Formats: sequence, structure tokens, C-alpha cells
Amino acid sequence: MRILPEVAGDSSRLRSYLSEEYAINLRGIKGVRVLKRSIDARQRQVFVNLKVRVYVNEEPSDDEYQRIDYKPVSGQRQAVVVGAGPAGLFAALHLIEHDIRPIVVERGKNVRDRKKDIAVISREGYVDPESNYSFGEGGAGAYSDGKLYTRSKKRGSTDRILNIFCQHGASTAILADAHPHIGTDKLPRVIENMRNEILRCGGEVHFQTKMTGLLLDTATNTCRGIVARNMLTGEECEFHGPVILATGHSARDVYRYLHASRIHIEPKALAVGVRLEHPSQLIDQIQYHSRNGRGKYLPAAEYSFVTQVDGRGVYSFCMCPGGFVVPAASGPEQIVVNGMSPSSRGGKWSNSGMVVEVSPQNDNPLCMLEYQEQLERMCYCNKGEKLAAPSQRMADFVNNRISADLPTSSYSPGLISSPLHFWMPKEISSRLQTAFKEFGRKSHGFLTNEAVLIAMETRTSAPVRIVRDIETLQHISVKGLFPAGEGAGYAGGIVSAAIDGERCADAVNTLIYLKF
Repeated sequence: MRILPEVAGDSSRLRSYLSEEYAINLRGIKGVRVLKRSIDARQRQVFVNLKVRVYVNEEPSDDEYQRIDYKPVSGQRQAVVVGAGPAGLFAALHLIEHDIRPIVVERGKNVRDRKKDIAVISREGYVDPESNYSFGEGGAGAYSDGKLYTRSKKRGSTDRILNIFCQHGASTAILADAHPHIGTDKLPRVIENMRNEILRCGGEVHFQTKMTGLLLDTATNTCRGIVARNMLTGEECEFHGPVILATGHSARDVYRYLHASRIHIEPKALAVGVRLEHPSQLIDQIQYHSRNGRGKYLPAAEYSFVTQVDGRGVYSFCMCPGGFVVPAASGPEQIVVNGMSPSSRGGKWSNSGMVVEVSPQNDNPLCMLEYQEQLERMCYCNKGEKLAAPSQRMADFVNNRISADLPTSSYSPGLISSPLHFWMPKEISSRLQTAFKEFGRKSHGFLTNEAVLIAMETRTSAPVRIVRDIETLQHISVKGLFPAGEGAGYAGGIVSAAIDGERCADAVNTLIYLKF
């Protein structure tokens, strides 16, 4: 159906519409379940597209999502999962389906304790290098929005991933929404439930335990497990079995270890730029073509922009309506920004990454990692405000003007007025300036000094790819090592990382079946 927002958003009006449009007795409608929902705001009149299941003269069924029966593992077979982000957690759960006991090793803290360390980042400007927006249970997605939209649908079932999230406590609305979103405030509970499922079935989860090396059988080029250090006691231990390496896109020490150990990796193209923050009411007014903004029945508006400038893509990334900008550094003397939003998306500001594609300029496997680090150090302007970020009003940036002052912002560590067009690499700044002009022409009011650029957005994806075999998903030269998820260079978000983790679990099962 294509109906008005006030009809789609009011259950009684929706039932009346269904009764009249499809000649159904109103009293006979016992329930309505929304199966798919999207917003069509291309014209001045906004519509909601709905696909619904109507229960006529029967009570709604309880099968809102498909459950998986996770049974205790026998313990005869086991595998090591390094990292408890989406790739690692979904890999561990899928190993249980194969009756393989997962041993999950996570350098950071559990998702609740991690939240305390994240609060310290904004309040005191101190970044715990092992517990931050990138490291800890849930990975980078746990405290950076929880968006579940992906275009990577050829690699596996996105519906399966969403159903597993629902089974562990996520709202079933994610099954219907075109751009599903759990929210930073809701996702930690879901992650805890997934961890408890792993433990209930006989798996292990070790927090504050950092992988320091792989157990390599050089005679057969086989990985037999990992060496890890307990970050609390300093003790080293070993965990044995095939290894799913799901360490996330910011585990730079892992990339350097692999390179030093001559385990084949290669540089990977990525995208860098800024966080662009507008007042959310302005974005609502622009996207919904109304001075009144979104009104009562529409969600906080989203946008998506993409263009080509001088042979490179420039696009919006990780748009967070009604959200806020956060300091996402994973070490000292770094300024890295990211966006997140609660489930309500009711904040005063809306933000997105605005980034430019950058490709490797040489064959050094770490060249893009070093490029990221250079940009992050360049932004670190410690003037009493440890994580204050260099910023500039949007129109000032486009017109090469210095911003005399800055608007209020959601970025809690504070902003420092800085002429980004002056010091930012020209390959980035000039393309952003051109793209912003184009986006402003397409969407009247978007290019404005009410918006602010906050530098730098650098962690859009992994700067390295850990090369693996196309068929077996194992590393191309190390048997028993399965690079997985966003950190391995094979995913780009929560859902695609989860799918990749499951695929690696399938590959581990095949390997063990063949008597690894």
C-alpha cells in the first residue's frame, strides 16, 4: 500500500483504511502486522509504503521471527574466535549450530563495563587503548549507532541475521523497516543476550584477553590456535583450534603483527573526510519539503548523497538522524570522529560522514594504515581540550573563509575553529568543496553555515585486506586461519560482517569435518 503518514502511523486509522479499501469487516480485523515499511519523500506529498499481513477472524500468530534452536555443544570439536564484534559473535553462534564449541577471545571489556570507559573519553579526554568506541564486546557497531542496513545481499541472508537479532531482544520493527536500526541505547542488551547464549551452550568468552600471536606450524603452514595475554594479570595462555580472526578495522597492532610475520596482507582503498552536522529540524524540513519538518507521524529524516569529482567517489556515509558525533579514537594523540544515534533518533542534530575515496599509491601493505594515522595525528590540537576537534562552518569551508565562530554541536569534547580547507589534504578538501556545491543544488538549504564540518572521519573501513582463498575462506597461505568481517577487509557494517562471520563458521566446519 502507498498511504499517507497519518494513516500508516495510527493503528485505528490503518484498520479503517484496510476495511474500506479491501472490503473487510472492521470488526473482523483481529490484528495487523507490518511486514515492510519505507518512506517515499521524492515528491512534496510524502507517502509511506507498507506491506502488511491482516488477520481476519483469527488471532495474530506468535511467529514474528524465525527462531534458531541453539543446543549445547558436545565439546569434541572447538574453534577460536578472535574478536567479539558482529563477525565474531555471529561466527560463534553459527559454530554452535555446527556442534563446534567456540572460544571467544576479546581484548576489550564486556559491553556494560565498556560503556563506562566510553563515558570517560568525552568527560576527561582519556582513551583506554583496549576499551573504547572500537574495542570491546560488540565491536565498533555497539556504540556507534547500530544501523543494520546493507547492500551486501549476495553473500548471504540478511533476513536471517535480523531474525537472530530479534531472537536476542531486538525490536521486530527491524524486520519491516527499509533501513533497520536498533539504536545505541538498545544494542548492548542484545549483545549481552548473544554472549549468554554462547555461554549457555558450552562456549567460552574471555574478556580483556588480547591475542599476541598465532600458533603456526611452519612445516605445514597451518594455524593451530593463538597465544593471548590476560590484560589484568599479564599471564600468557594458549587457545587451540582453527582461528576465525575477526578483530575489527582498528586493530592496527594485528595488521603490523601479520605483516612482520610475513602473513600475506595487502593495502585496501578506503574513504576519508569529515562528519557533517546539521540541525535535525533543518534536515527534516529539507527532506520532507515542509516548514513543519517531520510532524507527528514521520521518523527523523535521512539523506544519501553520492557523486564523482575528478575521478573519485564522494558520498555520505553512516547517516545518523537525530544523533550525535562522538570521539572514536582508539589510542593517544588521535582525533577520529564517528556518528551514533539512540533508538528514538530524537536528538537536536543529524550527522553523516562525508568522505572521499582514496586508493593505495604503492604496494606497501601498511600504506593506507599509515595514511589514516597521519590524518588523525594532524587533527590532534591539544590546547587544554584533549579531544577537541578542528571544525568549520559548511559554507565557510566551501568558500575558503575562516569561521569566526561555530554553532552549538553534539560533539561533547568541544570544537576548535580551524580552516579545514587550508590544512586538509587538497585531494580531499577540493573534492568535498565541489561535492557540497552539487549537493546544495540538488537539495535547497543543505549547503548552509548552520551546518558544521568536524574533522576527521577516517575509520570508514579497514585500510588492509587479509587475503583469503575465494572458495575455502582460509588465508591464501595459512591453513586454519579464517580472516573475517570488516577488519579482514570483507565487510562494511554490522550485517555484512555478521554474514561473513557465519560464512567463516561454515568454512571452519568443513575444515574440521575433513580432519583438520
